[in-house]
Amino acid sequence: MAFLPSCALSLRPLESSIDAELEDAVSRGFDGIIVYVDQPGGSSLHSAGWKDREAQVLADPRALFKIASISKLYIAAATTMLVADGELRLDSTLVELLPEVGGKIEHADAITLRMMLRHRSGIPEYIYHPDFTNDPDDSYMDTASLVYDASADFPPDARYRYSNTNFLLIGEILDRTLGHSHHDYIAREILDPLGLEDTYSLFSEVDPDDVMSGYHIGYGPDMKTLEDHTRPGGSMVATATDVGVFVRALVDGSLLTDKEQDIYASVYPYEHTGWVVGYTSIVRYHPDIDAVVVQFVNTSRGPLYWTELERVYGRIVAIVEREALR
Repeated sequence: MAFLPSCALSLRPLESSIDAELEDAVSRGFDGIIVYVDQPGGSSLHSAGWKDREAQVLADPRALFKIASISKLYIAAATTMLVADGELRLDSTLVELLPEVGGKIEHADAITLRMMLRHRSGIPEYIYHPDFTNDPDDSYMDTASLVYDASADFPPDARYRYSNTNFLLIGEILDRTLGHSHHDYIAREILDPLGLEDTYSLFSEVDPDDVMSGYHIGYGPDMKTLEDHTRPGGSMVATATDVGVFVRALVDGSLLTDKEQDIYASVYPYEHTGWVVGYTSIVRYHPDIDAVVVQFVNTSRGPLYWTELERVYGRIVAIVEREALR
């Protein structure tokens, strides 16, 4: 089905329920959608459309999903913990942390860990480099070398620009600081204490049959096994429930100490979006209604398509707000 954008979507009356809203979203061209809502009174899980379009398997609200850049929330939390423990310093420079990038990444002697966490480093994006192949056998620094000798996007801390290269480098910094994979640290210090048994660092760790299929508009095949992102800040796979539980714990103090909470709040938000071919996701904490809302859609397209995703997400949040006022 071709996606049918509608600028009038946000002007239409809200549906009677989240489930009805999801069915409407599917009728407009989303292949499948999962929503998880966490509020003080409890949580709810919803789905519509297809988990597997070709096999006609209905969307499973407990299916695993490639959460892409939502992975950065977990890395930011792990970095926060190491900073609080004194293992890392937010004001350490990139060249102090990764000496070999000196003279290769512009301003490496002035860019700090804090700037990289906040996407204020000016380090160029590696994903759009013509030689990036997404080869899982490449090391993080092999990938980082794609931006060596490139001009900075702007001077350090001059402004904000989202760059996956920041978290690629942070992944390497964490591994060197720990002496082992940051994935293991995240599992031990974040996933296990929260009982998140349906969150994984890499797609290779899961049974593909448990993962929701992913579709890119204009390209027919299922993207689930055709595209596997392994770089830090984009590699994780999880259920909507696990993502919601994690963000709630990130917000309410059940994961971080007071010291860690202060550090985290200074460097990263309590929300993120995710995009990898075939998969789009949003998770946000809404303090006005004390709710965490997660939206997974197994359909992707170009930048304009994101407007439609945000419209649907906004309508779901509006329904949650309406129910909270009753």
